[in-house]
Amino acid sequence: MQEVRLNLGHIELAALLSGPDDGMPVIALHGWLDNANSFAQLTPKLSGLRILALDLAGHGHSDHRPAGVGYTLPDYVHDVLRVAEHMGWKRFALLGHSLGAIISVMLAGALPERITRLALIDGVIPHTGEPQDTAERMGMALQAQLELEKKRKAVHPALEQAVKARMRGVVAVSSEAAELLAQRGLMPVAGGYTWRSDSRLTLPSPTRLSQVQAMSFVRRIACPAKLVVAADGMLARHSELLEQLPFSHELLPGGHHLHVNDEHGATLVADCFNRFFSTS
Repeated sequence: MQEVRLNLGHIELAALLSGPDDGMPVIALHGWLDNANSFAQLTPKLSGLRILALDLAGHGHSDHRPAGVGYTLPDYVHDVLRVAEHMGWKRFALLGHSLGAIISVMLAGALPERITRLALIDGVIPHTGEPQDTAERMGMALQAQLELEKKRKAVHPALEQAVKARMRGVVAVSSEAAELLAQRGLMPVAGGYTWRSDSRLTLPSPTRLSQVQAMSFVRRIACPAKLVVAADGMLARHSELLEQLPFSHELLPGGHHLHVNDEHGATLVADCFNRFFSTS
């Protein structure tokens, strides 16, 4: 994979570029607090695709947003569109996991004429909220912003301890996955190592879309779409949402990070998406 830097004007992002020069252009988007190495197991198994796996803003080797600026979904969607413009890709496919899948759905719904294919892993729409809770939620988010200024990132004396901490994260991953994510996610500091990701990524969102607003993106998708649902992941228990989707989904064994946790999971996901991308 080729390491690249993308200067978008408002921010500079890092990415890994792989696949044949004449392959179908695909932008791959990882999940929350992950990085481009989330696709290290999967992309070598996908055929005929020119894949640009991004480090989203605030993750991996990409820049953090300026002070006073947050990490909102519309900003991520804008970043991806600017990446496509930078690459000269007027039409392109999206491959997204979790947060990356949500960003993919929002872009595919907002600008359906730009997206050729949509491949999603255990993610579709963001967490939604009720309109009557808007003020309370913003208050909670504002208070969390103030409290974050007093906190310091954890420093792990050794790489092995940092990897173990990632294995026990909010969403647990295998040691193999944690080591891959650590390659792009850790940096040396006084006293050991810490994660590169911006601490503001852990803040709660000040606003949430309603269910109707979130599903409006899904309903405007005009390209072929395929969703992989992890049997032990986040979506499998939301059968009501899955039944509302206008595109097909496939249940595969494994957890939320099945595409990076081990070789077997990556192979299952690759087999599913190779069939999907090869169909006319």
